[in-house]
Amino acid sequence: MDCDDEVMLTVRITAAERALLRALARGHGGDLSDVAVDGLLEVVPALYDDASALPLRRVLARPAPCALTLWLPAPVVDLLPLLGERLARTAGPAARPASAALSAALRLWLAGDRAVLAAGLARLHGGCGAGTPAAGRAGITVAA
Repeated sequence: MDCDDEVMLTVRITAAERALLRALARGHGGDLSDVAVDGLLEVVPALYDDASALPLRRVLARPAPCALTLWLPAPVVDLLPLLGERLARTAGPAARPASAALSAALRLWLAGDRAVLAAGLARLHGGCGAGTPAAGRAGITVAA
């Protein structure tokens, strides 16, 4: 991609979340940004449901001391202000900036079951069918 097609944003996540993201990325060429985009595309639609309010508040309430820089495609970044507005209504004005919205969405996705995350990525990148042990076949190992 040309640099005009990508936007650099910094997210705040925990050390454990960063380790999990790196482990997931190792199974997909080592690109943290690509894995983060895949996770965002999975979780962002669910954040517009009213049932997401409590999980978002829980994620935002936990400290996130680690900064991580990601390169995101411009169309994905275009969704973040809308997500920021949703988060501001749900979790307060501190979640309004695009980077805070990205952090919250990424952290919510990473809070999922590790095996399910790995299997979802394997299906997305490996074309594995549903109901198969995709993570194992794709060579993804996610430590507990």
